[in-house]
Amino acid sequence: MTVGNEKTTVGFVGLGIMGHSMAGHILAAGYSLHVSNRSRSKADDLVAKGARWHDRAGEVAAAADVVITMVGYPRDVEAIYLDSGGIVERVRPGAILIDMTTSSPELAERIAVAAKRRGVSALDAPVSGGDVGAREARLSIMVGGEPAAFDEALPILKLMGSNIVRQGGPGAGQHAKLCNQIVVAGTMLGVCEGLAYAKRSGLDPETVLKSIGAGAAKSVLLDKMGERILRGDFAPGFFIDHFIKDMSIASAEAERLHVELPALHLARRIYEALAAQGLGREGTQALFKHYES
Repeated sequence: MTVGNEKTTVGFVGLGIMGHSMAGHILAAGYSLHVSNRSRSKADDLVAKGARWHDRAGEVAAAADVVITMVGYPRDVEAIYLDSGGIVERVRPGAILIDMTTSSPELAERIAVAAKRRGVSALDAPVSGGDVGAREARLSIMVGGEPAAFDEALPILKLMGSNIVRQGGPGAGQHAKLCNQIVVAGTMLGVCEGLAYAKRSGLDPETVLKSIGAGAAKSVLLDKMGERILRGDFAPGFFIDHFIKDMSIASAEAERLHVELPALHLARRIYEALAAQGLGREGTQALFKHYES
């Protein structure tokens, strides 16, 4: 199989806020696309454009040369890959499996071992960039796995991202994504605390944002999320519930590695409190509501 050849068949499992756009780019590039999702309705427009629907992830694997997954939680990843009738059991010989979910490094390693036994390659390739990055095909993709599989999968990955870096062997992509989420957690605290202080001190937060957004505090999160916060726009580009999942994985890994991460623990505690208030399906910028209350 030569990935990038128009005869390559691609499977995509998980058509959420980001996965739907990512799958759409692959279909638009002319690949034969097979899809599956927990709710069929999210696939309707892709099917109308030529994608083929399957009820189960294992069925997608049986039909595709490259299988991409973008689901919610590690338990979902484990089920669709390793359960009876799942992806690893039904995958075609010589295929490449690419899990783009933010998940456990240890699970990524187990999937890679199981895939190797079946004569296929597995990459863990979580992404950063949110809904906008997915729509605009400029995600940052952090990849773990063997070099040969990475090189072969690269033409497909380039349809979804603009910054694609192999970090090391199996699990390395997940470790890199946890680094990303640790930085995001601390930065979101800073963004929200700075804007909360601006409001309380009587300054115009929009004017403050223009100033600090051009100085040493400049960041994508300050620019994009700061603007959303000031507009009162808390719609999800990335769910609080999913961010809590990511922070929980990072916390467990940090404990295993004996690394102290106090900012991560504080952010996780506040986000968990917001989720307990029913805000888990709002965007991560809804952290600001903690400071308003």
